[in-house]
Order: sequence, then C-alpha cells, then structure tokens
Amino acid sequence: MSPAPADELDHKPLDGGWGWMVVVAAHISIGFAYSTPKVLSIFYKEIQDNLGASSSEIAWISSIMLAAMYAGGPVSGMLVTRFGSRPIVMAGGLMCGVSMVTATFGNSMVYLYLCIGIIGGCGLSLNLNTSLTIIGKYFLVKRPLANGLVMAGSPVFTVFLAPLNQYLLNRYGWRGSFLIFGGLMLNCCVAGALMRPVIVRCKTSNCAPQKNVEDKPNESNTKLKESCMKSAMSFFDWTFFKDRGFVIYLVGSILFIFGAYAPILFLSAYAIDQGVDEFSAANLLTIMALVDMFVRPATGLIASSKWVRPRIQYFFSLAMVFTGTVHLLCPMIIIKSYSYTFLVTYTVFFGIGFGMVFALIFECLMDLMGKERFPSAFGLVTMIECIPLLLGPPVAALLVDIFGDYKYLFFMCGTVILTGGLFLFVMNIYNYHMLEKEKPGKDGAQNQMNVEGQEHVSALEVEMKDTPEAEMERSEPEAKYANAVQREPQPESAETPH
Repeated sequence: MSPAPADELDHKPLDGGWGWMVVVAAHISIGFAYSTPKVLSIFYKEIQDNLGASSSEIAWISSIMLAAMYAGGPVSGMLVTRFGSRPIVMAGGLMCGVSMVTATFGNSMVYLYLCIGIIGGCGLSLNLNTSLTIIGKYFLVKRPLANGLVMAGSPVFTVFLAPLNQYLLNRYGWRGSFLIFGGLMLNCCVAGALMRPVIVRCKTSNCAPQKNVEDKPNESNTKLKESCMKSAMSFFDWTFFKDRGFVIYLVGSILFIFGAYAPILFLSAYAIDQGVDEFSAANLLTIMALVDMFVRPATGLIASSKWVRPRIQYFFSLAMVFTGTVHLLCPMIIIKSYSYTFLVTYTVFFGIGFGMVFALIFECLMDLMGKERFPSAFGLVTMIECIPLLLGPPVAALLVDIFGDYKYLFFMCGTVILTGGLFLFVMNIYNYHMLEKEKPGKDGAQNQMNVEGQEHVSALEVEMKDTPEAEMERSEPEAKYANAVQREPQPESAETPH
C-alpha cells in the first residue's frame, strides 16, 4: 500500500485531524518505553533461578535499560532532526523486538545486559524522544491534552502487560515469553508508520523555486554535509545552559527523578513488611497504574485550559510538592491494624501525584524551549537524568540496609521531591520577574537599532545626492529641458520692425 500523503500545514499546527492518530501512535510507543523496564521484573525470579544470578545482578537489567533509554536522548534527537519521526520510531521498534527475541538464547547475565539492557534500551530511546517531538508539530493549543494522552500509555500498558507477562511466564517460561513479548514490541513499527511527516506549505512569494537535486549533485552533497555538521553540533549543544529557565527546569527534574522510582520498586516489599499478604501487596502497583491512567489525560486537559496554560510551570512545581508530601506522610500515618487500608490510600494519592508530574514534565520543557529546540533539549535532559535514575534506587535501598526500616526510604524520596518542587516554584517566580525586567531593555535596544538604521539610510541618501553619478542624473533632465526650450519658436514681438 502506498504511503498516505503528508499533511500540509500553513505554519500553524492542526490541533486535531490526523494529529489524533499520531497521539495513538505515540501512546503505543511511550507505553512500551516506560512499562517494559517495570514489567520485566516479573521474569526476574525465574531468570535468577535458571542462571544462578544474585538479586543485585538481576536488578541491573532494568537499570541498564532505563539508563540507555535516557542516555540515548541526544542521539535520538539528532536522528529525528535529520530523518524525521516515522523512520526513527520504526527503527526503534525493530531494535526492541530483536533485543527480546535474541535474549531468549541467553545463558549468562552479560548476554542479557547486552541484548535487553543496551540494545533494547537504545530502541526504547528512539521511541521515547521521537514520540514526544512529533506531538509539538501537530498540536499547539491542545498540546497539553495531547501530551497527557500520550504519557498515559505508561500506566495503560503496565496494567495490561503485567498480568499478560505473568500468564506467559506460567505457560511458556521466561524464554518463550521473551519471544512472544518481542513480537508484541514490533507493534512500535506500526505506530511509527502512522506518524506522517509534517510539510509546511510556503507562500509562492516567500519560497525559492525548487531545484532539481539530480542536476546539481555537488550542491546536494554540500547541503547534506552542512546538515550533518549542524546535527553533530546539536548533539553537544551546551548553549542551553545559558538559558535561565532551562537550568531551573533541569535542577528540579533531576531532584524529582532521583526520588521518583524507588517508592515504586519497594512498594510491595514495604507492604509485606507491614504484614500485608503478597497477593494484596502486588495489587498496589495495579491500583497505582489504574489511577495514573486516568490522571494523566485529566491533567493534560486541565493544563490546556486558558487559566492554567500560562502558568503551567507553577502547576508542574505544585504537582511535585504534592507528590513529595505524600511520600513524607506515608510512613507517618501507617497503623499496623489498618496498614492495608492506609497503603491503598497512599497508593491512590501517589498515583495522582506521579501521573500529574509525568503528564507535565515534558510539556513544561517544550513550553520553555519551543518545538524547534525541544528535540536537542530533551536529549540533553534525558542524558543528564540517567545519572540520578541509576543512583536513586540504590541509595534508597542502602538506607533500608543501614536502618532496617523502609520508612527512611520514603522520607528520603519525599524530602528530595518536595525540595525540587519548592525550588521550581520559587525560581520560576524569580525567572519570570527577571524576564519582565529584561523586556523593556530589549525593546529599547530594538528601538535604538531601528532609529540607528533609519539614520544610516538617511545618511546614505544624502551621500548619494552628492556623488557625480547623482549630479549626472540630475543634469540630464535639466539639459533636456534646456534643449527643449531652445528648440521652441520665439514669438514675434510687436516692437520688431518689419
């Protein structure tokens, strides 16, 4: 079947139309990207028994996959800028499928690290960055809602893939499950095929005529080299650190990522430590995913409103403050005789806070940097965030080993996230205040430049009037006028004698 024609946009996103199909495609890609490292933990016990690995060794599979997914952001952003969204998502889906299929032949942990962790993580990185980038090309007014629907893919896929993987494990073992799961991940290629490239229609007066590339191969090669050089330079675009808003966002997001995943990984263990049975403890993650599933699109809808959209950075910081406060209160209000009831309540509020933050975290970055700079900025942010992503859970687990109590884990994560939220709120106030102060100065400088430009043009006009060429131009009509006067017949005077 021939590919569908690309949408034609007149410099303004459609905010609908085929964009909703792109949202569905991005929902699938994001769902696999964020849920896969979580649902793979279902296979860990059997892999550990089969390969004779320790708990710390088996835990590195998801850690390496997450780190590769985040660290591959700059490469993904560069590839999206060069080749577009559709081929990159399809390539990422192919890498994910191949990684899971080849992992079925593994007999060592190093082999699984390479196949699932590195190859699979790089494939997820291509899906993640690309799916978020293309949303900004199709949506503007409704972009927060679209991002919320896209980010809802994580809880939706977690809810459905977790019981499915458990069923596959019981039926086919971990090797057969990986083979089937790899086939499922090839659906990312289908999602990529739905991502039509966006073509901006230029007006005839503003567009240069198209040139035949085949007629001028040297010019084509030169342009290709220049494009590659620009892409390579954007790989290490450190000019983002000169942007005050970007630095504020980066610090806040690093603090959140550091404390975001440890409560999820240790929630079931904490519930069992409080006397809850294993089946009920496992259901807590399902409850959280269900709440998260509905909160993300709802948050996007709220963020799209005319009252919240101009203040979306404050909304993001308040969501972080809410999440940190929930973690801090969790170990304080748990009562042994009613522990499960309180844990379910905590899980619901945790799902609300977690869903709100992840529905806004990339939308706020796009709001700061714009859709043109977002791919490079996103790549740099995810590359830096892979460090707290790796360090957060081990540091939290270390506190549990030292003190022998899970409550210190929640205290640490809650404090870090709450600090990040308060930092973002206060620094955004400062940033917007400074922008308002700098605006008159920029306007004055622009006006001064316009005045100087006008004075320069006037001076040039005066100089042109004094040049010999200008004198010649003026003399030519004067000479023509004089010759014309001389050629006119003189009237006879009445005093002329006959």
